[in-house]
Amino acid sequence: MELIADILLVAGALGAGLYCFILARRLRRFTDLEKGVGGAVSVLSAQAEELRNSLDDARQSSDESGVALQALTERAETVAERLELMMASMHDVVQEEPANSEASEEPPQEESAEEVAEEPIAETSGSEPKQIEKKPEGLMFFRHAAPPVGDAQ
Repeated sequence: MELIADILLVAGALGAGLYCFILARRLRRFTDLEKGVGGAVSVLSAQAEELRNSLDDARQSSDESGVALQALTERAETVAERLELMMASMHDVVQEEPANSEASEEPPQEESAEEVAEEPIAETSGSEPKQIEKKPEGLMFFRHAAPPVGDAQ
């Protein structure tokens, strides 16, 4: 009986040793830096660092583009204000036309051949030609008279 107890004790010790050996191999593989969880942790920490760096770069880039956009917006607002002032000043430009009372008192002016040729005339069934109404022409922009070219003598 003693012999059987000793054999069972040695078998139990060998089993426990084998179990410890297998656990040690698994633990070594688990913490291996290339293939195990340790490797995964190191890869994830490296990726987290890269993401942090790229986030910092993106934040800096967005701040710079925000400043540039703000400067462009301010410039566009000043240009828009200038354009509004120019358009407002264009409303002050008055087209020079004779008053109705003056036009009726003055004799009609002679028209040049070019002006007569530009006015469309429609033939009617009657004996007198009838003029077609032209679209009203107004000043959109005021152009200053330039000195004639070639009068430098």
